[in-house]
Amino acid sequence: MEFTKTPGWLDWYAGPSKPRFQVPAGSVDAHCHVFGPGAEFPYAPERKYTPCDASKAQLYALRDHLGFSRNVVVQATCHGADNRAMVDALVNSGGKARGVATVKRTVSDEDLQAMHDAGVRGVRFNFVKRLVDFTPKEELIEIANRIKPLGWHVVIYFEAVDLPELWDFFTTLPTDVVVDHMGRPDVS
Repeated sequence: MEFTKTPGWLDWYAGPSKPRFQVPAGSVDAHCHVFGPGAEFPYAPERKYTPCDASKAQLYALRDHLGFSRNVVVQATCHGADNRAMVDALVNSGGKARGVATVKRTVSDEDLQAMHDAGVRGVRFNFVKRLVDFTPKEELIEIANRIKPLGWHVVIYFEAVDLPELWDFFTTLPTDVVVDHMGRPDVS
């Protein structure tokens, strides 16, 4: 399947310089993505953007180049709830990656267990309106209650300006909660 990259999306850069700063031994890149490749892992029809392909091989080469020991591969919104690209990256990480999935309430217990076995340890709830459509909070609570027995956490992705309206919901989640992208504060 052919995909046209969203205008303005940066292409994968194959020649990054070696950083002068060396990360401490055992450091983890705590948030990264794989994108496609679209021919193998199609982008979701409901996506709000189409990136350039960035494969697991490219991700792990960059991890090694930068000096990280491990990765947390977070499901990219352009893949929706089809976690195959992320799970494939985990399975092929040589035990050096864990993952954060995006799931719908219709996900089966068998699929949750298969993702757990592959290395998934959390789900991402995305509230960034420019990236995703609204998911009812009752559905998200249901998902959180289903992943709790697995020991997973919830990653919350939101714009800082939306925190007051989301705070009560976030504080009712029955799992550990991780704030994605530092809550996207306005740093201007």
